[in-house]
Amino acid sequence: MPELPEVETVVRGLRGPLAGRTIVSVAYDWPNCLVTPDGPRFTARIAGQPVRGITRRGKYILIALNPDTLIIHLKMTGRLYVTPDSSTDEADRWVHFTFQLDNAHQLRFSDARKFGRVYLVEDPAQVVGALGPEPLDDAFTLEAFCARLAGRAGLLKPLLLNQAFIAGLGNIYADEALFAAGLHPLRRADSLAEEEIARLHAAIRATLAAGIAREGASVNWYRKPDGTRGSAQVALSVYGRGGQPCPRCGQPIARAVIGGRSTHYCPACQAR
Repeated sequence: MPELPEVETVVRGLRGPLAGRTIVSVAYDWPNCLVTPDGPRFTARIAGQPVRGITRRGKYILIALNPDTLIIHLKMTGRLYVTPDSSTDEADRWVHFTFQLDNAHQLRFSDARKFGRVYLVEDPAQVVGALGPEPLDDAFTLEAFCARLAGRAGLLKPLLLNQAFIAGLGNIYADEALFAAGLHPLRRADSLAEEEIARLHAAIRATLAAGIAREGASVNWYRKPDGTRGSAQVALSVYGRGGQPCPRCGQPIARAVIGGRSTHYCPACQAR
């Protein structure tokens, strides 16, 4: 599913077309995606609320309205885009939420697998309050990372995917960060030396920043709001490259299932 770089790219792509707009009405055909509030209350409550800003928290998109906040999680196949009322798009076949704007445009939420989630809340903390720190924030220092690791004994890969530990990391960038740091995904968190922790901290930030610079990885369903693909996938070192040569040492990239998730690593460069 889209991770921090992809969601950040979507947020940046929506800021322009949604700036200064007002949501006039909403139509939807898949109420299971709607978490809160339900049915008619959602439709009536969101109508007439102006857009005040768009931000990201972890993998969540936060559209600040007045007085509420519209929160959307894209999950596996979600895509958000703004388009004129009369236009058609290939993704329209999977549109389940249409937010009518006040300028003859619509914000459409397309989701083929219907795993996406939509929230309308007074306080965003109701949805994102339990998330861990943002790994690209200035406050996410090496010292702060060390403090979060203190007392942790779990395996590195599942720990990095834990959104309460760090917000926004997913399968792609966790694999890439561990490769960049030279750490095996089955290493225990409490086995890391200070220098290894420093390498992992730097690798997490550098990997995510590079993903944003390339506007996300379009390895599956992810597309930018304008429908084009990101390019981060062309620069991936290990993710999705099982059996291919390691870009560093030439050894075949290994694939394993760790914590229920497909994991890619170099057995030589990330020796356990």
